[in-house]
Amino acid sequence: MRLLHTMLRVGDLEASLAFYTQVLDMQLLRREEFPAGRFTLAFVGYGNEQDSTVLELTHNWDTPSYDLGDGYGHIAIGVDDVYQTCERIRAAGGKVVREPGPMMHGSTVIAFVEDPDGYKIELLEC
Repeated sequence: MRLLHTMLRVGDLEASLAFYTQVLDMQLLRREEFPAGRFTLAFVGYGNEQDSTVLELTHNWDTPSYDLGDGYGHIAIGVDDVYQTCERIRAAGGKVVREPGPMMHGSTVIAFVEDPDGYKIELLEC
């Protein structure tokens, strides 16, 4: 067994694709339109779906936004340098919502950024 993907519902698919591909440097792996169901699936990630866990962005054409609720946590991405990554994300128009630095009660350097729908992405220095 292996983890295949995590699905996020997004209100503006093009804004989300721009964020994940241009700001977080993921690749658009595939995109499928389902006109009868009025939704689109877009899969993004850092590697192919056969070998890597990816994100499925689900856009329901008639739903412009979602309430994230209080059960969602975050997606985590490992990076070489959190400080440098945050500067690049900020320069690309991304929103840093927790500045880089050691985590509370620990020494791991982390930061958080937010996608266009408000989903949090943790950057961990590894």
